[in-house]
Parts: sequence; C-alpha cells; structure tokens
Amino acid sequence: MFFKIIFYFLLSIITLNAMLVGTPSLTNDIKVLQELDIDSSYIADYSLQKDLQKRLKNTKKRYTQKLNDAYLFIPKIKKILKENGIPSSFLYMAMAESNFILNAHSKKKAKGIWQFMPNTARFYGLETDHYIDERMDIVKSTQAAVKYLQKLHDMFGKWYLAAIAYNCGEGRVIEGLTRAKLDMYCEDIGYKQCRKDKKISSYRYIIKMYQQKRVKFKALNKVYKTVKKWKYNPDIDKLLMIQTVIKRQYIPNESRAYLRKIITLAIMNNSDFLLKDENIHLLNRGISDPIAQIDVKSGVKLKDLAKIVGISIDKLESLNLHIRKSIIPTKKDSYKLYIPYSKLARYNANKKLLRAVQYGIYIVKTGDSLGKIASKYNISYKLIKKYNHLKSNIIKVGQELEIPSDKMLYPTQEEYIVKIGDTLSKIAVKHKIKLTKLMADNNLHNSTIRIGDKLVIKY
Repeated sequence: MFFKIIFYFLLSIITLNAMLVGTPSLTNDIKVLQELDIDSSYIADYSLQKDLQKRLKNTKKRYTQKLNDAYLFIPKIKKILKENGIPSSFLYMAMAESNFILNAHSKKKAKGIWQFMPNTARFYGLETDHYIDERMDIVKSTQAAVKYLQKLHDMFGKWYLAAIAYNCGEGRVIEGLTRAKLDMYCEDIGYKQCRKDKKISSYRYIIKMYQQKRVKFKALNKVYKTVKKWKYNPDIDKLLMIQTVIKRQYIPNESRAYLRKIITLAIMNNSDFLLKDENIHLLNRGISDPIAQIDVKSGVKLKDLAKIVGISIDKLESLNLHIRKSIIPTKKDSYKLYIPYSKLARYNANKKLLRAVQYGIYIVKTGDSLGKIASKYNISYKLIKKYNHLKSNIIKVGQELEIPSDKMLYPTQEEYIVKIGDTLSKIAVKHKIKLTKLMADNNLHNSTIRIGDKLVIKY
C-alpha cells in the first residue's frame, strides 16, 4: 500500500510537469517565476495556487478595470523597466502597491504608485515639499523605484528577494537569510554539535538582540557578511517554509503574501479572460508612449495649459498629481509635465500663448490671520485662501502662503445680491472697500437698498 501511494504521488508530479511544459499558458506562468529567479517548481505551491484561484474567481473585473484606468501610463512604466533591465513582472509590483493609483497613500505616509515613504523618496532624489510631491510623478517615481530595486538585487542576487525587501526592508531580509543559513549549517553538522559551537551561539545571540532592538543593524550585518560566504544557499522553499514552533518566520507573513500577490497578478495577464474582445487590447499594449513629457515654464497655471492643448483641467491634473497646486512652481525655470501624446503637436503650436503668473511667498508669523495678510497686500483674503487651496481660515506659524501679485488674477468686480439684514456699510466692510466707492460704483445717492437689489462690487 505504501509503495502504491508513492507511485501515485510521483505519477502526479510527472503529469504536472508535462502539463507545465505542454500548455502555452502555463509555460508563460513559469516565465514569470523564472524572471524573478524562482524555480519553476514553485508554480505548484499550494498557497500560490490558492491565491491565484481566489483572484481569478473574485477579482477579474477589478483587475481589467485597473489596467484600463492606467492605460495612459502603463506603457511608460513598462518602457522604464525594460530600459533598466528590470523584469517586466515588476509592473505588477506597482499594481500590488497602489492599483496604479497615482495619489495612493497609506496610514504610514507612503504615497504614489510605488508607495515611497518621505525619507526613502528624498534618498532616491524625489522632491517633496509644499509645491510638488514627485512620489506622484509617473516617470520620476518609477525611475526611483528602479534604482531601489537595482540596489536590492545587487544586495541579494535574486529578484524575488529584491521584491520582498522592497516590502519589509533589507534589514528584515538579511535577518531571515542569516537565520536560514545558520539553520542549514546546524542541520548539516547536527543540532547537538551545533549547540556546543560558541561562535554559532554568539551569532544567534546577536540576532536575538537585534530583534529586540538592543543592538544596531551594523552588528547583524557583520554576522550576515560572515555566513554569506558559506556554501549554504536557502532557496524560496526554505525561506518561505512554515516554522511551526517559531513565531518569527524567516520572512514575515505580510511579505510572503506580497510576493504571491505580485506573482499571481502577473500570471493573471496570461489568463483566458483577457482574450475576450473587450479586453484584448490589454494584451496588445506595448511600450510605445501614449503620454508625452513637456517642459513648461514656471508660473504657468494648469488651467491655461489645459486650454491650449484642448483637454479638461481634470484630465491634465490626473496626469500631473505631483503638482500640488494648480500652478507650476517658480523655484525652477521650467518643470516637466505630462500630456496625452495626441496633444503634443497642439501644445508645440500654441505654447507661446502661455503666460506666467507672478506670485510671492509669505511665511506666517505669530499673530497673523488671513485678513491681516490680505490687508498688507491689498487683496481679498478669499483670493489667498483660494490660491492656496485652504479649506478653512486657520493658518499656522511658519506656514508658507503664495501671494498672487499678478493683477490678472484679481477679480475686478463681482455681483452682490442684497440679503436680509444687509446695509451698505456692512456690505462695504465685508468686501473691504470704502462706502463712498460702493455708492459711486452703483450710482447711489443715498444708503437706501432693498432685499434682492443687485450691486456691483468693484475692486
């Protein structure tokens, strides 16, 4: 009976391998694993297949929707990955991180398609300040992610380890690799003898102290550099095995699920449901650019750019969420923006019509209010509020406010309808103009007004 069970077990493995080789879809699935430096046998991993079947059952519609929503910039991401020798499957890391949502953000303050934390973003050259947040820049954030992934690959030599480290940090992966190598060494010489080895005990003690944050990463890394030279090389099966008696696994559960998510999202791209007529364009999408990069001079308002290229302001802003205000920052002569490639010729023909707006910066001091600042510059506080996208009148000491100095921005007049309780004096005070000017502008010879009267407020 025992030999019969073994026979059927081996037969099932042979049959599975035959299927993998003979089926085009499964062959493509294995390519996903291979480009991530994962052995093809991992395709039969129970947890991986379970996750894949669950996604195929529950998320096909959402999957295609996310790919369609990002139709303008997915080719740009693919192109940057290919130019830098990054496996194409890392496109689905962006999907796993953010569902291709440019302004996706987490509770931990990560932001953008690639979910960069502020400090990591700055380390890889992404600017984040009051005016721009390049974590939401399609091109720059992808280039930064590429640099980070290349660094992680150089550290660990495997793309799947680079993906895991992107999720949980290189320190956590180094800890897991060090522990796995020590365990493999002990399995080789025997745990009884291993426990007598003072050097091994000292290594394990350092790991324990690192886990408890009682020693710095430098101490752990020193151990890792030593065991890295050993002949023991844990593969994915070793690193992802469940250690039943140990709470802290080699790789965190969240990172295991993260890796499976990237793999299953990539494998879904090989699935039959994408062969349907309404989805076939997703498979045919190459790396040709549907968006164009343009250099726009500082001080230009996005709504003016939208007009000359012939797209809605919402569309333009959706491609340029890294511009935190509706105007190109003045700290540089120009700044890169993105427009649909189909609008590039129109932009080149009309870009000379773009006019830069002038504005200054005011830093809020103790005792300031929007009203006081507005009076200082002789403009409406509402204009400052609108220009800085403030949702309330509350401002903080040290806060930077943009003060528009271009008269074209100022409303020259507006219409006001008299309401219950209004008097000419109240209306004049409310709009920060003199009573005599209000009367003259409306040809009034006395202060009599009625509910419903229309007054012109000229600034």
